[in-house]
Amino acid sequence: MNIQEKRALKKISYSIKRKRFIMTALDSVILGIIEGFTEFLPISSTGHLIVASEFLGIDQNSVTKAYEVIIQFAAILAVILNYPSKFTFKHFDLWTKIFIAFLPIATIGFLFSSQVKAMFSLEIVATMFIIGGIVFLIVEKFYDESKHITADVEDVTYKQSLYIGLSQIFALIPGTSRAGSSIIGAMLVGLNRKASAEFSFLLAFPVMCATTGYDLLKHHNELFSDANLANLAIGFVVSFFSCFYSNKTIFKILRKLYFCSIWYL
Repeated sequence: MNIQEKRALKKISYSIKRKRFIMTALDSVILGIIEGFTEFLPISSTGHLIVASEFLGIDQNSVTKAYEVIIQFAAILAVILNYPSKFTFKHFDLWTKIFIAFLPIATIGFLFSSQVKAMFSLEIVATMFIIGGIVFLIVEKFYDESKHITADVEDVTYKQSLYIGLSQIFALIPGTSRAGSSIIGAMLVGLNRKASAEFSFLLAFPVMCATTGYDLLKHHNELFSDANLANLAIGFVVSFFSCFYSNKTIFKILRKLYFCSIWYL
C-alpha cells in the first residue's frame, strides 16, 4: 500500500468515525428551522439540509431520510394554511394549470430517479448554489417589470404553466432550488415578481406531496420507530412554524415592495 492509499484510507476512516448515525433533539430543531426558512425561498432547501447535516456530522441514512420526509410534510401543511382560499373548487382552473406545471418534474423525476440520487454530493450542491445565484443575478439585471403583464396567478395561461413546469426540472439537480427555478421560469414567460412567487409557492404543494408520499411509503418502518418519534415530532413542529411564518413574511415584503431584493439572498 503506497502513501496516497494510506492517506485516503485514513481520511475515510476519520470520516466514518466522525459521522453520527443517530439524530439528537438539537439536530431536529436546527434542520427543522433550515427546512422552514429555505423551502419557499429561491435557494435549495434540500441542498442546505445536506450541507447542514454534513456540518453537524450526521450520516445520510434511512433514519435521516425519514426525518426529511416528516419536515417536508410540515411544509405542505404550512402551504395549505397560508392559502386556505385557494384550496377550493372555485380555483379548479388554477389547480389544473398547477398540475400541468407539475407534470414535467414528476415525469423526469420518476424516469431518472436513480440518476438523480447518484448526483447527491456536497460538491455538486456547492457548485449549484453558486450557479443558481449567478443565474438569478443575470435575470434580475435584465428583468423589466413593466413588460410582464401577468400580475395574478389566476391569469396564468396553460402555455405559461407548461414552460414554468419545464424550468422546474432543473431542480432535480441537487443544490438547485425548486422555488428558484420555477420563479425564474415564471419571470421569463411574463409573470411579475409577486405572481411568480405565488405560483411557485402553490406549485410546491403537488411537488412536495408526491415526493413526501413516495418517501413515506419507502421509509414507513423508520418513520414509526419508537426510537425516533420524539425527534420526528420536534422536527415537524419546528419546520411547520418556521415554514408558516417565513412564507407569510415573504408575501408581506412582496406586497410592500413591487420589486424585491430578497431574490439576491
